[in-house]
Amino acid sequence: MAKNNLRLANALDALKRLQDQGVRAISGTQLSRTDRETLVRAHFLQPIIRGWYIPTRPEEPPGVTTAWYASMRDFVASYAKTRFKDKWHVSPERSLTMLSGDRTIPKQLQIWAQKGTNQTVRLPHDCSLFIYKAPKLLPSRVAADYGGLRLVELAAALVAASSTLFQQAPMTGQIALASIPDSSDVLRILLQGPHPVIAARLAGGFNAIGRKQLAQEIIDAMRSAGYAIAETNPFDRPLPSVLPGGRPESPYVQRLRLMWAEMREPVIRAFPRTRHAVPDVATLLNEVESRYVTDAYHSLSIEGYTVSAAFIEKIREGNWNPDGDTRDRDLRDAMAARGYFEAHSVVKDDLIRAANGENAGTIFRQGLSRWYRALFNPSVQAGILSLADLAGFRNDQVYIRGALHVPPSKETVRECMPILFQLLEQESEPSVRAVLGHFFFVYIHPYMDGNGRLARFLMNLMLASSGYVWTVIPVERRAIYMAALEQASYHSNIEPFAGFIAELAAEQFKRPLPPPR
Repeated sequence: MAKNNLRLANALDALKRLQDQGVRAISGTQLSRTDRETLVRAHFLQPIIRGWYIPTRPEEPPGVTTAWYASMRDFVASYAKTRFKDKWHVSPERSLTMLSGDRTIPKQLQIWAQKGTNQTVRLPHDCSLFIYKAPKLLPSRVAADYGGLRLVELAAALVAASSTLFQQAPMTGQIALASIPDSSDVLRILLQGPHPVIAARLAGGFNAIGRKQLAQEIIDAMRSAGYAIAETNPFDRPLPSVLPGGRPESPYVQRLRLMWAEMREPVIRAFPRTRHAVPDVATLLNEVESRYVTDAYHSLSIEGYTVSAAFIEKIREGNWNPDGDTRDRDLRDAMAARGYFEAHSVVKDDLIRAANGENAGTIFRQGLSRWYRALFNPSVQAGILSLADLAGFRNDQVYIRGALHVPPSKETVRECMPILFQLLEQESEPSVRAVLGHFFFVYIHPYMDGNGRLARFLMNLMLASSGYVWTVIPVERRAIYMAALEQASYHSNIEPFAGFIAELAAEQFKRPLPPPR
């Protein structure tokens, strides 16, 4: 047994050295055969295809997708680089999708390579890689933000992309066109082609998003070269006019604005036109307090914590004594329950301000850091975390278990959160603030932990201060809840999530959820 333990320790040490170098997809040549076999047997490595592996956690049950979705892009980049050196890139359409700030994991990823074989490589969890034999490669660059994939440069991708992209992914097309700084790079490719049909399409696209000067520059240049073109609008429906003037914004910020604009109406349709009158502050607080145990039990249970109603009551009454009571000290999830109580108390203070007429979006912007600190204050008191750990947004990449959406990088979080605050402050419909506030918060995932609980606090600040009830999402309906969020993240379809929250709010206005047993 000691010999086996030593073998595993040595193999883990070799794996750690690779991970410290930033390696997320491991080829068979990077570890010795003994180390590979030891790590696979101990479930620290998962085979992907012959000769390739990704790191996993032994405690993850079979079938969990998190490790694969976290590593898929790194695997494709490493695999393609090994086979084709730098003579490959992602397809123009998928490059545009990524360059426009889309963070979802595709079930099939297509790459172009001059030495490709038009083959499909089967990957875990019904994913695949198609390697297209390209007669000619396009200008491309390595995108560190996307696992080291080689993405086609923006102008070249716009010229090479199929016309159907603008109908099938209009948000991608709109953001890509809006991200072009001027017409020079696009025109150079169009005139070298020559590409009169594509020029007409791109001119129509620029015109459709309000960049009339660029559209005219393309038309004039093509006509000067002898091509009689007339612009054609590639979009098959009107586009939301939400992109602000002035300072250029990143694709991620543009995507957030466009998503909010597209998702508003489905949320409004899902909720009743008339709301109930907001009760006086004392009545409102009594109502919220009466639902606290139920709310805490279900919100913590959704996140995988195991707490009882009796223990939640014990914390609320101030009878939690981890130093003097062995059962309290040994309860695995005690600090999560205590943190939820402290955060709930802070949110209630902010609810009073919102109920008295202050802008709920502004209150959230001012209060979020306090909510977060309260949620994890017990861990600071216990010495598990330091105060510095709770300062600001996350400083590492995070992945959502089982989700095809990968939250943005730590740098992008700092661009996106001010926009979320702004959208919440400017929004006039409470139901939109509640539903999109919750969804966008978990979409951005600004913290390493606590995002789900904070998103539900945000949702209920918006609901309870505006004539809806404090709404509890039952743990028994977690699968429906998570599936609705995935529909919004991966398919940009907010209707299931909006309908789910509206249904719960209506049900719980008539009859609150019973306390847990």
